[in-house]
Parts: sequence; structure tokens; C-alpha cells
Amino acid sequence: MNFLEIILISVSLAMDAFAVAICKGMAIHNGNAKKGIIIALYFGIFQALMPFIGYILGLRFAKIINAIDHWLAFVLLAIIGINMIKESFSKKDENVNDDVSFKTMFILALATSIDALAVGITFAFLEVIIYTPIICIGIITFALSFIGVKIGTKFGDKFNNKAETAGGIILILMGLKILLDHLEVF
Repeated sequence: MNFLEIILISVSLAMDAFAVAICKGMAIHNGNAKKGIIIALYFGIFQALMPFIGYILGLRFAKIINAIDHWLAFVLLAIIGINMIKESFSKKDENVNDDVSFKTMFILALATSIDALAVGITFAFLEVIIYTPIICIGIITFALSFIGVKIGTKFGDKFNNKAETAGGIILILMGLKILLDHLEVF
């Protein structure tokens, strides 16, 4: 996996956190930078931690599933991408408030990083060295989450759905690329 692919996956995984950060930013009327940093830290740390946990789990099963790992990678990334796209079109109301307590942020960070766990499993199947991806995922998620809070304080939810849709499309395309590379189509 090359660096550009790692960056694209990192940006895609950050889109859920970015969308939630926009929602949190909508509730922060005074542009509180401290709350923006807290939100970005939670999302960045969880998005970096979950692929590592998934990677460790994936290593335990990689040898067993080696013959079909490219199909599993494709299916996992496609399912995550499709769910992100589907969520971007759902009309459900987000719980928008400026609460950054441990309980609130833990639940939000965990919920937005479940897909990163599955990507970590995919990294194990593909035998990717995990350190560069988790660092990129954490830094990019932190930065985009902080930017999302700032956008939310200024513009509201105009960008929320577009970000999730774009992230979903990128994950689906990355899964397709992994499958086609393994099948030696290109």
C-alpha cells in the first residue's frame, strides 16, 4: 500500500468524525477553541487506536483467511463505504449540543471509529505495516475534526452530508482497487 492510498483511506475514515465535528461546532456558538481541540483529540486518538486493535485481531486470523483476504478487504471496505453513503442521505436529526464530557465524547468517538476497526483488520490481511497508517489516520482525523468544528460554528450543516458521501465513495474505490490488484486485472 503506497502513501497516497494511506492518505486517501485516512481522509475517508475521518469523514464520520468530520461530520460529527461539524454538528458539534453548530452548537458551539462562541467558537471555543478549547472545545474544538478536545473534540479533535477524542476523534483523532480513537481513529488511530481502532485500526491498531483491528490489525491485532486481523493478524490472529490472517493465516487462516489468506486465500480470500482480498475479497474480505473489498467486502469490508464496500460495506463501510455504502453505510457511510447511506447515512449521508438519512434525514435523521443529529443530537447537536456542545457537551464535551468524557461520556459524551467517548461514545461519539467510539461510534465514529468502528469502521476504522474493520479497516485495521483489512490492513492485517494485506500485510500492511501498521505504524504509518495509524499515525496518518490519527493526525488527519484530528485536523479534519478541528476544521469540522470551525466549519460548524460558521456554516452549520451544509457540508456534513457531502463529506460522508465522499468518504464512502473513496472507501468503496479503495476496496475495488485492492480486489482488482490481487486479481491482477491491472
